[in-house]
Amino acid sequence: MPYVNIKVTKEGGPNGDGPTCDEKLELIAGVTTLLHDVLGKNPSTTFVVIDEVPLSSWGIGGRSVQKIRAKK
Repeated sequence: MPYVNIKVTKEGGPNGDGPTCDEKLELIAGVTTLLHDVLGKNPSTTFVVIDEVPLSSWGIGGRSVQKIRAKK
């Protein structure tokens, strides 16, 4: 029973508010297929969860991505 957790920032997407529903469905289907094809995992017992994280809650190198991008 594989469990995959994908974390993405809420930015992106056509309105800057994160991935669209269609993009999420494509990720879920793609990851499920990959686990089946590579590891032989049963798609009906494969869980894929997508978490959308605000930029202010995503950090790299001790700084928030929101602040890093504001300086650019």
